[in-house]
Amino acid sequence: MLPIRNSRETTLFVLRSLEMAAQMGSMRCIPVRFKPAQELRQSLLDMVKSLNLKAAFVVTCVGSVTKATLRMADSSSIVTFEGPFEIVSLVGTLSGGEGGHLHISLSDSKGKVIGGHVVGNLIVHTTAEVVVGECEGVRFEREDDKETGYEELVVYAK
Repeated sequence: MLPIRNSRETTLFVLRSLEMAAQMGSMRCIPVRFKPAQELRQSLLDMVKSLNLKAAFVVTCVGSVTKATLRMADSSSIVTFEGPFEIVSLVGTLSGGEGGHLHISLSDSKGKVIGGHVVGNLIVHTTAEVVVGECEGVRFEREDDKETGYEELVVYAK
């Protein structure tokens, strides 16, 4: 089977995704709670490694953080925000590379929302309740993509 690669050819990508989904089987869910002062990103990555998850991703997350270091959309600015902040959304993949690929949206006490690519220092304030999913039957890898200049997700059948 050919790997599914990120592509601008949406139709081909969707067809390959459907073909892969038919072979994947089921998804399993792993609920976990992180406590105050834990660094969320690295804790998630450590959990994925210790459980030997090969195609893990964030299903949902609620909670709060006191600090977050994010890469902004221009792909070069890295900013550390001091909170507390509510986690409005945390999404992304956790397998297929050392750092995963997570994006987060956070709201402050006035409801102002900030967000970006998580690079570290995502420190739990009161709690972070996360459900991690794993696609069974596939594995995630990250490979250099000449088009983007980054390591991008590639999905392989197990």
